[in-house]
Amino acid sequence: MNSPGSKSVLRLPAPAKLNLFLHITGRRADGYHLLESVFVPISLADTVELRLRDDGEIRLLDPPVGITAETDLACRAARALQAETGCALGADVRLTKRIPQGAGLGGGSSDAATTLLGLLRLWNCRLSSERLLSISLELGADVPFFVFGRPALVSGIGEHLRAVTLPLQHLVLAHPAVPVSTASVFRHPNLTRDSAASNAPMFALNHGQNDMQLAAQAIEPRVTELCQSMRDLGLTPRMSGSGSAVFALTDDVQTARSAASKLASGSISAWAVQTLNRHPLHDEFGAAII
Repeated sequence: MNSPGSKSVLRLPAPAKLNLFLHITGRRADGYHLLESVFVPISLADTVELRLRDDGEIRLLDPPVGITAETDLACRAARALQAETGCALGADVRLTKRIPQGAGLGGGSSDAATTLLGLLRLWNCRLSSERLLSISLELGADVPFFVFGRPALVSGIGEHLRAVTLPLQHLVLAHPAVPVSTASVFRHPNLTRDSAASNAPMFALNHGQNDMQLAAQAIEPRVTELCQSMRDLGLTPRMSGSGSAVFALTDDVQTARSAASKLASGSISAWAVQTLNRHPLHDEFGAAII
């Protein structure tokens, strides 16, 4: 990360998230599903580089495969912030992707949130937390969580966030090298849509289930195969979000590293990761939010 005195270029982390559980509690009249989940940021992260431009242009440099300046959520976030603040400055955006796409880990949403927080600093803007969270929700349901910056109970369509305190936890995280379409999961007949809202004051790390998992496994059998591989190692796997990444809690970092090493293959990526109790940008960049 750049020092606070650096004004023209910022290189910033964009952490992935896990859904420790994910319940679908209903559906609104407009078709949006109502969710209840605990989101937690983890140590696996993309890097977002923001370079100041004085011509108002937002450009995506060296776009990762499958991403364009028109569809990239970080660039959309930059344009939304320009429109909200009236800022005449621009930025070059470069993404170094480590979070797999279509994995249920919120990589694109995290990139967008980091872009919002970084550009508030780079452009020397200030914005109310209410307006920033409103912009975030317009970009995507997961973006407000990354702006919020702490483990949170998330409900509604992603707009209701309540901070929760969780112990730091080591995990093994694995991805079967195939994406799962969130839209396909939401349309699938196997999807559970009527879980009861728990309203619990506290949540154990193994609370509940992921209501999207059975549908995702029906769509992509390799998620099922990955879950079985993790069970074969004595782990208890759970999918994150709409998939296709799967994680399991472990007792310590050595266990997580050993499991990741055994799972990794030509088609499976695996990491030993740790939960975070705060977004890496939360303290330094929160000052731009009023």
